[in-house]
Amino acid sequence: MSRIGKLPISIPAGVTVTLKDNVVTVKGPKGELSQYVNPAINVAIDEKHVILTENENAMLDDPKQKHAYHGLYRALVHNMVIGVSEGYKKELELVGVGYRASNQGNIIELALGYTHNIFIQLPPEIKVETKSERNKNPLIILESCDKQLLGQVCSKIRSFRKPEPYKGKGVKFVGEEIRRKSGKSAGAK
Repeated sequence: MSRIGKLPISIPAGVTVTLKDNVVTVKGPKGELSQYVNPAINVAIDEKHVILTENENAMLDDPKQKHAYHGLYRALVHNMVIGVSEGYKKELELVGVGYRASNQGNIIELALGYTHNIFIQLPPEIKVETKSERNKNPLIILESCDKQLLGQVCSKIRSFRKPEPYKGKGVKFVGEEIRRKSGKSAGAK
């Protein structure tokens, strides 16, 4: 039995969880999310908790796979409950001379030192805000109820210019520590 999988998921006020044909649907003030659950996992829903257990009758090729599914689907359902009740927020920082970000609706325009600006059309589930203050690095603030989608979009934006280890220039998460290297002048003596 998975250690994570056996923890019950508490349902906050204003959130409803339903199960139909192995699809768990979570509705809340921030939105609605759905997730398919493998038949090897049983889902029990009462007023205050969602409990996932392993289905003893389900046959899988690998016996360890059922334990892996147990923890995986518990984590996915928990992330959905948190997402529709509180939401998720990520902040990206652009470090570098001349790096800029601006948005019109759900389209972000990035100037990252290339010969052309990069335009990204974001999914409608994600809210975006850009901040550019004097003497501070530009910020991109992304909010969504879907943790997977938010992480995927942040990773895509970061991939356009990953932080480099010598000067630390690039797109990084706020609070992220970059492993720095000393240049060739430090090893010359």
